[in-house]
Amino acid sequence: MKSRIIFSVTTDITYDQRMIRICTTLFENGYDVLLVGRKKNTSLPLNFPFKTTRLNCFFQKGKFFYIEYNIRLFFYLFFNKTDILCAIDLDSILPNYYISKWKNIPLVYDAHEYFTEVIEVTNRPKIKQCWEAIEAKVVPKLKYAYTVNHSLAQLFKEKYNTNFEIIRNISVLKPLPLKKITQKPYIIYAGVLNEGRGLEETIEAIQFCNINFMICGEGDISEKLKAQVKHLNLEDKVIFKGYVQPVELQNLIENAYAGILVLKNEGLSYYYSLANKFFDYLHAGIPQITTDFPEYRSLNENYDVAIYAELNATSIASAIQKLVTDKTLYERLQNNTLTAREALNWQKESEKLLAFYDSIR
Repeated sequence: MKSRIIFSVTTDITYDQRMIRICTTLFENGYDVLLVGRKKNTSLPLNFPFKTTRLNCFFQKGKFFYIEYNIRLFFYLFFNKTDILCAIDLDSILPNYYISKWKNIPLVYDAHEYFTEVIEVTNRPKIKQCWEAIEAKVVPKLKYAYTVNHSLAQLFKEKYNTNFEIIRNISVLKPLPLKKITQKPYIIYAGVLNEGRGLEETIEAIQFCNINFMICGEGDISEKLKAQVKHLNLEDKVIFKGYVQPVELQNLIENAYAGILVLKNEGLSYYYSLANKFFDYLHAGIPQITTDFPEYRSLNENYDVAIYAELNATSIASAIQKLVTDKTLYERLQNNTLTAREALNWQKESEKLLAFYDSIR
């Protein structure tokens, strides 16, 4: 058995596909893996090959949740032995940092995003200042770190002179089943329902398109979106699926007509993002409508699997209609996804993950 690694996240592990991929890969290659998350009232039983635990918190959101979770995580890590600690994003890094110093064990930082530049933080100056102070304290001292794309790795290097490896959040390559024939085709969004993700604009756009819109996930604006759908009388065209188990979600994406990934240019986290849904759509063999931001543009220039839309209803409606009416374009993009998924997959990307953890001493 190789080293024991404890990963820490503030999410409910059930739907965290990135962490499930990472932990499963390391476990299957001999590591003793424990993933620590948080327990919600709606949390489902877990059944993964690696070890898991979820911390119970009285507070479920806001600053008091983060304070409570970090205190509970500190004591959990203090009383549990491990060879390597890994903090997932900035919101779990402080307990890991202090325990790594206390016990003199390696600390890994896995930056899924540019945490201090997410919209929920950038719009709250005092909260942003707090997270920036934590980032400035810890990141320059890191020896082991990785992130999801070149843009973020370069940004962290310039800002803190810290080297970040690049391990992208890419889907596992699996055989594609035959598409099911649905009564009415739908475009799909899969992910957290937060501000700046083009959801309000896509709902508005769907009024003018002969296609349905399926939304998989929950988040801060779930109720706002449902109220918008009701106001526009779109209950028969917009389907809210809520949280969806990974296997069912994969099936829904594979049978969609196209995927939607349109982001607001507010906060560098979105601008320099490389969302896992880009690869989920690609691996499902469906074209997508995406934002002309650096990482998506770079991949699309190489593989031609998407068309671009700006963050407004008119542009999104135009892009949807283009995919619906231009069958030659649609078939070209769809065929290109089949080529791209052979080059961009977790089987290849996981080799970098294993090399990274094998190098830790």
